[in-house]
Order: sequence, then C-alpha cells, then structure tokens
Amino acid sequence: MRSSGLCDRMKNEKNLQEAVNGGKCMGVFTGMDISSSGMTAQRTRLDIISENIANVNTTRDADGNVYKRKSVIFHEKGYPSFDEVLLGTKGYVGQGVKIASIFEDDETDCRMVYDPSHPDANEDGYVTYPNVNTVTEMTNMIDASRSYEANVTAFNASKNMQLKALEIGK
Repeated sequence: MRSSGLCDRMKNEKNLQEAVNGGKCMGVFTGMDISSSGMTAQRTRLDIISENIANVNTTRDADGNVYKRKSVIFHEKGYPSFDEVLLGTKGYVGQGVKIASIFEDDETDCRMVYDPSHPDANEDGYVTYPNVNTVTEMTNMIDASRSYEANVTAFNASKNMQLKALEIGK
C-alpha cells in the first residue's frame, strides 16, 4: 500500500507541475546544455569570421569565382509560438540555440581595385576583391568571442551550483 501512496503522490506532484508550468521544468543539466549550445554556435561563428578574414585578398577560388563573405544565422531551439508565450500556456523553458544557416552575402558589392598588372584584372584593368571588410569582421570576432566567454561563465556557474548542491548532501 505504501508504494501506491508514493505513486499517487508522484502523480499529484506531476499534475501540479503540469498545471503550474505546462509540464516544462528545468533539469539539472539544462543550464549546461543551453550554455554549451551557445558555445558551439559562437565557435562556428568564429570559424566563419576567420574564414572571411583569411580570404580578404582572394581574387578567385578554384572555380574562378570571387569569394563571397559568409555569415551565420542562429535560431532558438524549440521556439514557442507568440500566442503560447503571450497566454503563458506553455510555461516556456529555453532549450538553447542552433545554427539555422550559413549564407553568402550577395547584397554587398565586391571591391574593385585598379591594378592592370594583376593576372585577374578585367579588360579595364580592375581586379574584383571579396566583399569582406576587415574592420567589420574584427568587430564581429570580438562580439563572438565575448558571447563565447559569457556562455563559459554561465556554464561554470551552473557547474559550481551543482557542486555546492552535492556538498550539502555530505
């Protein structure tokens, strides 16, 4: 009979949890998972930025095309609808970030530099260089590295809270 009472109590707690926050609760490792997804996303962003900087003076690739600046788009994992958030019916707990896409910037014009002696110059003597601005890329790199550091700090805070909780149980 005791196990039945325990099961009933667990069912009641589960029903209460679902009533309070829509069945969503933050697990022990949820904070670490969210931070690690942010670190992965920012690391990918840093890789793309460094690729852009490395190709700032590349006039053509293996196919003969000019390198195009690349950028990363992030999306939230498990993003709820606006109505669910507004009405509070979901009791939303974040799930981290994911890379939605890596795209080439076709809107920004490439740089045209007059250099008739360059082997890739057109008939007018202009060489087409990528649409990569080193200052913009360095600014984005600082932003991405600071975001990465913030995720590391949040990860370490979650880890320290879990260690303190284990110490309480001693």
